Amino acid sequence: MTKDRFLSSSLAEKTLYLFMRHPLTILFGYVFIFLYGMCLYPFFDKPKAHWDCLLSFLIHIAIGIALFLGFGWSGVILAQTIPFMISGALGAYLFYAQHNFPSVAFHEKSGWTYQKAAMESSSYMQTGKLMSWFTANIGYHHIHHLNALIPFYRLPEAFALIPELGNPKRTSLRFQEIARCLKLKVWDVKKQCMVGL
Repeated sequence: MTKDRFLSSSLAEKTLYLFMRHPLTILFGYVFIFLYGMCLYPFFDKPKAHWDCLLSFLIHIAIGIALFLGFGWSGVILAQTIPFMISGALGAYLFYAQHNFPSVAFHEKSGWTYQKAAMESSSYMQTGKLMSWFTANIGYHHIHHLNALIPFYRLPEAFALIPELGNPKRTSLRFQEIARCLKLKVWDVKKQCMVGL
């Protein structure tokens, strides 16, 4: 959302927008993004089109019940809740930071191209090899946006072999970088950058 649009929005719109970008919402991505945003909301919005979302939610709950019956609350917490909380928070932050970082650029319709949007509005997140493996190379987000048909295991190869892909806008998982990304809220058209409020 642009700064001007945010300032002219209703209190309800501002509250929802800031809630979606709040660090606690990202931290609890398991609840807000997976359970609600990817399972319940799509189903209740269009039940016939998204019946599979409800099925995913019910299977998830059934697994939780089975863990509880077999191992008690410790089974649910250790085998389902903690892993989903960690992966949900990480996934939510990765998605957020790869589209909301200090050097991100957005263009008006007249200056917009698919290639420019992929290279300037999404980032390359520098991670180590282990984190790249755990996240299926999602750090190469600019390449993913340029061509989503490239399999995740070929993204590093494309990065290394195509010179034009080798100098993208970058982010990282360093604490300072995380703090900087989380402060960014709206696009300031006059300054041509993301700013806080």
